[in-house]
Amino acid sequence: MFKYYVLALFIILIDQITKWFIVTTMQIGDRIGIWDPWIGILSHRNRGAAWGMLQGQMWIFYIVTIIVIVGVIYYFHKEGKNKPLLGVSLMILLGGAIGNFIDRVFRGEVVDFIDVFIPIIRYDFPIFNVADAALTISVVMLIIVILKEDQKEQRKVKQ
Repeated sequence: MFKYYVLALFIILIDQITKWFIVTTMQIGDRIGIWDPWIGILSHRNRGAAWGMLQGQMWIFYIVTIIVIVGVIYYFHKEGKNKPLLGVSLMILLGGAIGNFIDRVFRGEVVDFIDVFIPIIRYDFPIFNVADAALTISVVMLIIVILKEDQKEQRKVKQ
């Protein structure tokens, strides 16, 4: 069980270290091309949720994040600790949620910096960070877990 929490802690540390690097070495709006024009590091701040929704509504994020953290820990101990894929996905979710929560509590905003442009369709993807990536990955993993469990249930019913 401890190893699962180490995964969440690892995500939090990577998230906070990368954000600290951005805050201490770049001004807001500065951009470093990594693989131009597709990928770059762009110092950006977000006072809202994904895609800038609910700007300035920090109290909502505090409440929702605390509920998510408590819910994830509860569900992990109830279901996830004996199911490796579920446990890993929940801890990735926990790490991402706490990573952005730390920003909101201590900075009053979330530090975003991963800038992705898709030239084929001329789409500039919203700037994100390690915690955001972890949240997205965890949701995809949870969908896979749910689909696998559903398949198991369907096989049991057919037998």
